[in-house]
Amino acid sequence: MTWGDALLPTLPEEDVDVSPILWTATVVGLCALIAVDFLIGRKPHEVSTREAGIWTVVWVVLAVLFGLGLLLAGEGQASGEFFAGYITEKSLSVDNLFVFVLIMAKFAVPTIYQQRVLMVGVLIALVLRAGFIAAGAAIITSFSWVFYVFGAFLIWTAWKLIQEARAEEHDEEYEESKLIKAIEHRFPVADRYHGTRLLIRENGKRLLTPMLIVMLTIGTTDVLFALDSIPAIFGLTQDPYIVFTANAFALMGLRQLYFLIGGLLRKLVYLSYGLSVILGFIGVKLVLHALHESGAHVPEISIPVSLGVICGVLVVTTVASLRASRKLPDRS
Repeated sequence: MTWGDALLPTLPEEDVDVSPILWTATVVGLCALIAVDFLIGRKPHEVSTREAGIWTVVWVVLAVLFGLGLLLAGEGQASGEFFAGYITEKSLSVDNLFVFVLIMAKFAVPTIYQQRVLMVGVLIALVLRAGFIAAGAAIITSFSWVFYVFGAFLIWTAWKLIQEARAEEHDEEYEESKLIKAIEHRFPVADRYHGTRLLIRENGKRLLTPMLIVMLTIGTTDVLFALDSIPAIFGLTQDPYIVFTANAFALMGLRQLYFLIGGLLRKLVYLSYGLSVILGFIGVKLVLHALHESGAHVPEISIPVSLGVICGVLVVTTVASLRASRKLPDRS
C-alpha cells in the first residue's frame, strides 16, 4: 500500500498508449498554436498588461483542456501526471523569469523587441528540452538506478536553493555564459540593434546582431534550468509524452507571463523556499520509487498526493510572499 492509498485512491500506473500518429498530431497542433501566437504578435510593439493577461489565460486554458482531454479519453493517471508536471514546470519557470529580466537589462533590449526575443528564445529552449527529455527517457528505461541520482540531485538542489535564499544571493547583473562569449569572440557582432534582423552586412562584412545573441542567450540559459526541472517532472511521471507536453505548455505561456508579472517578481520573496520544498519533495519521491523498484518494502507517493502537496506549497508560498512584501520598503 502506498501513502496515496491511505489518503486518496491511486489509479493504475500505465503510460499513455501513444502512437506515432498521436505524437505527430500533438507536435503539429503545438506548432499551429505557436504559429498563431507568432502571427498575432509579429509586429514589434510594447506588450500591454491586458494583452499579456489574455494570452496567459489562453495558454492556461489550453493546458487545462489538454489535461481534461486525457481524463475523458480514459487516461486518468496520465491526466493527473500531466497536471502535476505542468504546475511544477510552470512554478519553476516563474523563477527563471528573474534571470530573463537580468538578460534583457544586460543586452539593453528595446521594449518593443522583447516579445520577439522571448518567443524565439523559448522555441530554442523547447527544442533543446525535447532532446533532454528523449535522453532522460532512454536512460530511465535502461538504468533504473538513475532514479537515485535524480532524487539525490533534486534534494541537493533544494538545499542549495534554501542556502541561497537565506544568504540573499541574487545577482543583480547577468554574466554571459562561456558559449555566448565564444560566439561573440568568433563572430563579429554589430554595435546596435537593427530592428528584428539577426544578420546584417556592413562594409562588405556579415555581422551578427545583438538580437541574435540575446535570443541564443535566452534559449541556452533555459537549458541550465532544465537540469533540475527535467529530473523533477520525471519524478512525477516516466511517460515521455506527458513530460514533453507538460514542458511545452509551461514554456509556451512563459513569454506572456514575463510581461504579466514582471513587475511582481520581486514581491515573491519566498518563492525560492517554496520551490526548494517542491524539489525536495519530488527528490524524496524519486528515492522511494527507486527503493520500491529494487524490491524494498517502502511506501510510494501517489500522483493525487503529489499534486496536492505541490499546489498547497505554491498557495502558501504565494500568500506568505505577498503578505511579507507589503511590510518591505519599496526597492524600485
